[in-house]
Amino acid sequence: MIEEGTRVILIDGKGTKHFAVAERKMLEVRRLGTIDGTAICGSSFGDDIAVAGHSFRIMKPSVMDILSQMDRRAQIISPKDSFHIPMHMDLGCGSRVVEAGAGSGGLTIVLLKAVAPAGTVYTYEVREDHAKVAERNVGRSDFASCWQLRMGDVCQGIEETDLDGVVLDIPNPWDALPAAASALRVGGHVCSYVPNANQLESTVRKMREVGFQDLFAFETLQREMMVHDRGVRPSCDMLGHTGYLALARKMRQ
Repeated sequence: MIEEGTRVILIDGKGTKHFAVAERKMLEVRRLGTIDGTAICGSSFGDDIAVAGHSFRIMKPSVMDILSQMDRRAQIISPKDSFHIPMHMDLGCGSRVVEAGAGSGGLTIVLLKAVAPAGTVYTYEVREDHAKVAERNVGRSDFASCWQLRMGDVCQGIEETDLDGVVLDIPNPWDALPAAASALRVGGHVCSYVPNANQLESTVRKMREVGFQDLFAFETLQREMMVHDRGVRPSCDMLGHTGYLALARKMRQ
């Protein structure tokens, strides 16, 4: 049975998803209306419930579900880019990571998924409006207990030490690289995400100057394939350039 307080999604026959928190009372569900939460609490994941004559399947939200439905004020790093970051930075359960730039919290949730339940993501943000949106979105995930939000500029210094990773999603990542180098443990990784090639060049040059090694810069292109009864073809809506990733490792004290 689904316990009270559990986050769920209700999926209709067309694949439309509606988020809710299971409670034994009448619930207001965005874009769906008022429903009886008792029906959710009396069900298990994979069960169907009826709402206003329509059938909805109850499922546990995935990270992709959360990202697709989150509130946005700042543009988030696309999943085609953000999901590469924990892998290339060797992040896992128990890792401690500083993130510079909360945005809307999309990358924050991806990093939290990687380090939970024993790790911590420390997010530095200079804009209160962005921080508030990120707080709402992270609060809808199951990882908020592993998150610490700091109002501040990483270019002026990083409070934490012996970190496993530092991720920079700011316009001037090169200015934060000295602080990142000081805060990382030997073997820790730094990652920068920038949309423009001139920013990428400045970042990589600064990484070398600061003393980072094992540098790797790339972009990811994603093209959906449409599979029909009459054949298979690429989608006309290719998700092409979004940004560049630059990664490096601290290999000496």
